Amino acid sequence: MLQGSISVCFVVSAAVCSAAALAQGTPAPSSYAIPIGPGIGLDDAKKVAAAVSAEARKNKWFMAIAVVDPAGTLVYFEKADTTQNGSANVAIGKARSAALYKRPTKAFQDALEKGGVGVRVLALEGAVPVEGGLPLLVDGKLVGAVGVSGDLSEHDGQCAAAGAAALAAPAAR
Repeated sequence: MLQGSISVCFVVSAAVCSAAALAQGTPAPSSYAIPIGPGIGLDDAKKVAAAVSAEARKNKWFMAIAVVDPAGTLVYFEKADTTQNGSANVAIGKARSAALYKRPTKAFQDALEKGGVGVRVLALEGAVPVEGGLPLLVDGKLVGAVGVSGDLSEHDGQCAAAGAAALAAPAAR
């Protein structure tokens, strides 16, 4: 299961590593090379969502949580009672974006923030440039993605990371 843990760490830090590598002049690892595995099952999707929900409750945040398979098809969704209604579609969009483009949605946010060629993100169909969507990897293969919305995007990202970490934990496998 160590390999699954390493995979989650790779995805969560991909945007940071890419920026550092570009600054040093070395090419960053490509997220295009991540192989697609079998889609996440309902039980694992619920485990991811439970970890996201626990992180949100701990911080008194109200979140909508979506888990999708590698094709972006919704596998599981939940929304806390007092979550703003608009967050439902945003969470699903973040999850789909992370799955279809094999990268955290924060990578799109960061590219757009830099301007210049980063503005091209706006032309990518379904790319959501707001933190809170993370690919889910098991044994180095994309099995789906989680999308979280309801608070500040940094908080959404923190909760999504808790969900991704739960999937990589030995008890989740």
